Amino acid sequence: MHGTELAELSTFLAVARYRSFKKAAVERRVAASAVSHTIRSPEERVGVRLFHRTTRSVSLTEAGNRFLSELHPAFGQIEKALDSLNLFHDSPFGTVRINIPNSIAPFVMHNVMGPLLRQNLGLHLDIAATDRLVDIVEDGFDAGIRFGERLMQDMIAVHIKPTLRFAVVGSPDYLKERDPPLVPKDLRQHSCIRYRYPSGAIYNWQFEKNGEAVDVEVDGPVTLDDQALMVEAALQGCGLAYVWDNRVMHHPAAGTLIRCLDDWCAPDNGLFLYYPSRRYLSAGLRAVIDMLKV
Repeated sequence: MHGTELAELSTFLAVARYRSFKKAAVERRVAASAVSHTIRSPEERVGVRLFHRTTRSVSLTEAGNRFLSELHPAFGQIEKALDSLNLFHDSPFGTVRINIPNSIAPFVMHNVMGPLLRQNLGLHLDIAATDRLVDIVEDGFDAGIRFGERLMQDMIAVHIKPTLRFAVVGSPDYLKERDPPLVPKDLRQHSCIRYRYPSGAIYNWQFEKNGEAVDVEVDGPVTLDDQALMVEAALQGCGLAYVWDNRVMHHPAAGTLIRCLDDWCAPDNGLFLYYPSRRYLSAGLRAVIDMLKV
């Protein structure tokens, strides 16, 4: 196989993964036009179209899907062969692609990326932060990070740091004219800043105390899909927000936000890095796991 053909196949896999020429170009570090040209070469050579292209979308043709199903395992073997060279190298090299929820990414990766890359000079991290549920196999990730109750089947899961917890907070102006909630059901008398998943579903606030678990369907004038905006809305007196405690830790001491229901906000130590059980564990991914695991 010539180097040009190998580059064409790698580009095909990138476009198939992202369903986008632009995103594939970012990964390949070339212009989108170069990706388009690279895909056209094998199509013209064999006389078969691999992708349906419109101005808004890119999708695989039947031939493209068949080609992908045959090609993907082969490239997995190539990656495994390349990774075997790590046995003769001082530190892991290669790219590790990880999917992680956007809402917790800053806390999980805090003080991790710098030391990891300094200790492994040949390692590259490609981290996609999104609260959308992702199929890491279909989307070409080496691993994902999620809470245990949302893990997919047929995955190997490794318990990782940190332990996180939620906090209910409101501004002094908002709580000045209202009694703070003492138990979760009191939230029904409050304006709450709701969180919307990328799927469109609204998140119910979850609490636990002395073994009692409570789900509350809250209501309020503001619905957002970003926790930073939720904190900003709370600071502006729009209502109570239910966000990761790490996002608001400095506000109570500064007097800008007041905690509520703190005794009902239990720590969640069920955070995991997971990867397919049938996937070869590369030296790079092993280095990431060693840095993150509890």
